[in-house]
Amino acid sequence: MPKLILASASPRRSQLLRLLGFPFIVDAPEVDESTDLGARDAVQLLSKRKALAGAALHPDCVVLAADTLVALEDVPLGKPRDEEDAFRMLRSLSGREHHVYTGVCCAAPDGSLHAGLDTSIVRFCEMSDAEIRAYIATGEPMDKAGAYALQGGAAAWIEEVRGTPSGVIGLPLPLTRRLLAECGLSVTG
Repeated sequence: MPKLILASASPRRSQLLRLLGFPFIVDAPEVDESTDLGARDAVQLLSKRKALAGAALHPDCVVLAADTLVALEDVPLGKPRDEEDAFRMLRSLSGREHHVYTGVCCAAPDGSLHAGLDTSIVRFCEMSDAEIRAYIATGEPMDKAGAYALQGGAAAWIEEVRGTPSGVIGLPLPLTRRLLAECGLSVTG
């Protein structure tokens, strides 16, 4: 069975991948993440770039890469630059629903790529300015797409998730399991 490389430094992705039971090594190569594409196309392109960069370093391994973006009216909301940017993002999400796109790409040792897109819809209830500022003060929003973490303090304002919760966190497990199986890695051994 080929070794599995997770081409992501995200502790959340590592935590989710452990749930599938595969032993893996984390090696997140530097990749140009600039793009002028919409969110759903951007995550697919970026996950492919990351998988190919990892495959160049580990040609005999299965390389798993993912990218997640929050999009409000198809405008991507990446990680906030600072606290005011986080406030702007969270204010815009308050009382509305938005999409979360996660692109996943696996590079197999034979050079083939196996990729897919996970889409979820998340609805926030109304947040007061004071609640937003208190959440930002925790520091949690600062390294998260859309300035929030479903599995963290923002859960207090998330009314509904339609789709894959693990995809909103950053690694959709049903899609990931299927793509890894296409590369010869199965949870059944």
